[in-house]
Amino acid sequence: MVSQHRNDPDLIRAANAIPEHRILDAAYELLLAVGLRRMTMADIARHAEVSRATLYRRWPNVRSVVASLMTREWTELGNAAFRAPADSARERLVDGIVRIAGTVRTHPMLRKIIELDPDFLLPYLLERRGTSTDQQLALIEQALLAGAEDGSIRPGDVAMQAKSLLLTAWSFVLTGPVLVGPDEADGLDEQLRELLDRYLKP
Repeated sequence: MVSQHRNDPDLIRAANAIPEHRILDAAYELLLAVGLRRMTMADIARHAEVSRATLYRRWPNVRSVVASLMTREWTELGNAAFRAPADSARERLVDGIVRIAGTVRTHPMLRKIIELDPDFLLPYLLERRGTSTDQQLALIEQALLAGAEDGSIRPGDVAMQAKSLLLTAWSFVLTGPVLVGPDEADGLDEQLRELLDRYLKP
């Protein structure tokens, strides 16, 4: 029955009327409860109180739902991280990256994925960039340009500088917990702050 009406305009409008955050919120709760591998599209639909047909009109499978969820979480975090007042663009950028790294490193969603389904992250680490990575790079590039303008950041290839900053932050997020315990997290953040500040200083 679903396949016969897949292109029905009324059904498509009805599906689009359901807020995406409602579905992603349900996926978030399920991810923390059972992990990605044990989630099904039927579980997400039931938890969000929508039909499976509605879900499949937006996403082909559970992994794509979780990818959208991660994009939402990291984008919101990134947008908020660079808004804090600071004396210079360099300080705002460094503080923002350190804040993001510290938050993501302990984020319940990332910890659950690393604990139960680490293979989900491999394509984003080894094969391709995700949407949230592109958004983070864009934010960092804007901050670098602002720093070049106010003289707080050394001149250079902005695109390459942004990638280098993000790669450095990723290492502190993903490998940091392997090397240091929770009681050393503040020290790790301070080391990242010093590293980034020295790299960017004119």
